[in-house]
Amino acid sequence: MSRTVAIVGRPNVGKSRLFNRLAKRRVSIVHDQPGVTRDIVSVEVKDGGYTLLDTGGLGLQDANTPAKLIKASEAQVEFAIRAASVILFVVDAKEGLTSLDERVGQLLRKAKKHVILVANKADHGEEKVGEVGELFRLGFGEPLFISAEHGNGEAILREKILEKLPAAEPEPEDHDKKRLTICFVGRPNVGKSSLSNRLLKSDRLIVSDVPGTTRDSVEHAFDYQARDGRVWPFRLIDTAGIRPATKLSSSVEYFSRVRSIDAIHTADVVFMVLDAMDGVTQQDKAIAGEIVSAGRPIVVIVNKWDLVYAAFRRGDLKQYDNERDFREKFEKALYDRLFFTPGAPVMFVSALTGHDIERMLKSARALDERLGRKIPTGKLNAAIVGLTDRMPPPAIGGQRFRAYYATQTGNRPFRIKIFCNREGNLTEQYRRYLESGLVEEFNLDGCPIHFDLVGKKKVSIDERLARRGQKRNEAGGGGDDIDTDFAGEPVVLDD
Repeated sequence: MSRTVAIVGRPNVGKSRLFNRLAKRRVSIVHDQPGVTRDIVSVEVKDGGYTLLDTGGLGLQDANTPAKLIKASEAQVEFAIRAASVILFVVDAKEGLTSLDERVGQLLRKAKKHVILVANKADHGEEKVGEVGELFRLGFGEPLFISAEHGNGEAILREKILEKLPAAEPEPEDHDKKRLTICFVGRPNVGKSSLSNRLLKSDRLIVSDVPGTTRDSVEHAFDYQARDGRVWPFRLIDTAGIRPATKLSSSVEYFSRVRSIDAIHTADVVFMVLDAMDGVTQQDKAIAGEIVSAGRPIVVIVNKWDLVYAAFRRGDLKQYDNERDFREKFEKALYDRLFFTPGAPVMFVSALTGHDIERMLKSARALDERLGRKIPTGKLNAAIVGLTDRMPPPAIGGQRFRAYYATQTGNRPFRIKIFCNREGNLTEQYRRYLESGLVEEFNLDGCPIHFDLVGKKKVSIDERLARRGQKRNEAGGGGDDIDTDFAGEPVVLDD
């Protein structure tokens, strides 16, 4: 049996707060608004060796939530109940038993699973001790009073969970294999959850044309079997659509955006998803900027390519010769807008039909392999010399940026330390030029490069004269000596 624990209950009983407490980190969004959690949110509880599932509230009645999303969310809860071996049935200790609690209890009794009745929000002990008897009517034994907010009763709950879980199975021989963490990010309704479901080969994530359907960042481990029979291990993060910060209408949307940005920093490779029929929007450009700022490798995913084929069949794209012509012009426009993502691979896929899904994953694996490369120092310096000779840096205050020596100091992202005359003389445009040139020279498509600049130490005229006098004395009054640094270049003097 699986070592999986699902947290179930009606809306607003503190399920997500309890989930975060047991996970020991903020994973699910916690908010007083009912119906915030929709998809199943999962996390591995390391000190218990089990998977914990957070679910949406059963029986939600909210005028602001479309009925089809409520139905889809409840279907996710039913899936979690089927998948779990232990269920934490959460009720509100302050409100006591409600008719909706009884309906949830009836559903759980039919499931015939190990159920632990958790009376949450008991911040000062058994606040409803006079009404404990009514909770026994649920048929799950004595309730455990806890406070997910303050941690009261947490230790006892953890013990009970471990008592109910089946024995742990031996780890498979390949349990140490590295899972490549991939993350889908993009605007709302570009098909991130549809792509995730295609990879997971199930409807684990709610897909809807309602903007903002996904709110939490949802993680899943999966193994993909390639056409050649090899198995590729991945960890997938599906995120909420990233809206412009100025257009966030609620705190829930704000926290969804924060979770999505956090997921970018967590991923090994980021899939930035675009809509094939929309092209590259200003918000897509802003999201790409977030990925670049985080120093994460990027693959651009143009989804809904099936709509392009359909448009050609209808004759709606007569301005293009054929699908290939459309693709080439789309890619050119994409690179014009996303000029700050040098060499990022572009994949044209369809979550609906599965078109080029395997190539998409293959590109992520290839990109991860490139991130582990070591650039030979000699070739790196030769490349930088060639780039600066081909297009000299612009003069800043009458002086051009000059690189004396460079060496690679790290990967993921590539970190290159450059000893130079003055670090402030490297403009953003010229930095991009050097980055693009190195990406092309060493076949680092999609790999971010970060330059650590070390400028010359400035010395005052008084220090210079004192140093020169000291050298003369040491040389017995010889001729003028010139202080040097960085491969024989003169030390820069303050004006």
